[in-house]
Amino acid sequence: MLSGIRLRAWCSALPPAAGGAVMATGILSVGLQLTGHTGPSLAALVIACGLWLVLAGDFAARLVGDRGRFRAEADTPAALTAVAATTVLGTRLSQLGLQGVAAALLALAALLWPGLLVSVVRHWRRRMPGAAFLVCVATQGLAVLAATLVAAGGPEWLAQAALACFCLGLPLYGLALTRFDFHEVVSGAGDHWVAGGALSITALAGAKLTALPLWSGPGRTALCAATLAALAVSLVWYAVLLTAELRSPRHHYDVRRWSTVFPLGMTATACLTAAPATGVPWLRPLGEVLLWIAVAAWVLTLLAFTLSRCRPGRGAA
Repeated sequence: MLSGIRLRAWCSALPPAAGGAVMATGILSVGLQLTGHTGPSLAALVIACGLWLVLAGDFAARLVGDRGRFRAEADTPAALTAVAATTVLGTRLSQLGLQGVAAALLALAALLWPGLLVSVVRHWRRRMPGAAFLVCVATQGLAVLAATLVAAGGPEWLAQAALACFCLGLPLYGLALTRFDFHEVVSGAGDHWVAGGALSITALAGAKLTALPLWSGPGRTALCAATLAALAVSLVWYAVLLTAELRSPRHHYDVRRWSTVFPLGMTATACLTAAPATGVPWLRPLGEVLLWIAVAAWVLTLLAFTLSRCRPGRGAA
């Protein structure tokens, strides 16, 4: 009984940034499936689904029972992990052939997205952490899931919606970049990696759109070019952020560290998906290497979380 009460109390205290754990685990499941590692992919999916259900229940409880806290948290960029996590999970479920469930998750994410996006942008400050880029991540997540459903036989109008989200995500990234505090690169708690991860999911969305047979001629060429450009810049961010981590190590656990794992997994998945879509075959072996780096980061973050729970007063979640 006591342990159950403690578990409920811990769940109710989770910050919105905990959604990064669902995003990180879900995208690893997607990448592992793309490389043929079905068993580990399904294991990661089970974990991601469990985490999503916990956070969804907590989200609903705050919406109904604690509106003040809900409104306060909805103003923060981390609130958009609710949208991004839902789209990542939907994308993996679509891979399993569960198109109805994936479509329902797309509808839920699309319902949450505009209100949270407007609330977050209205409360931006001059200098923002990497979570500011979640305005782009959430928008491109919608594009990824919509394009995935079209590829699986969904209605073609979803392709147009996916393209609109893809195009909107680009200026949203630029807007977030103007607010980003670049000092976060050397001092951030983990979500600073989203600066690169937002471009990785942009590349993933572009690759999925490029792969659709609906586009041809200049339209497909432009999509392909945008995909490769976003992926190239995301890889530059990857190198810069990794170098900064090595020069200024941040060893303590923080819930925002899951927002480091997510970009690592997303960059790998973007490479794996872009390889056949853009006709650049060497992106696949690169993606495979980056995927195992992301898996190692996931394991280390989970270990750090476990150790933080064994030390009262340590760790954000």
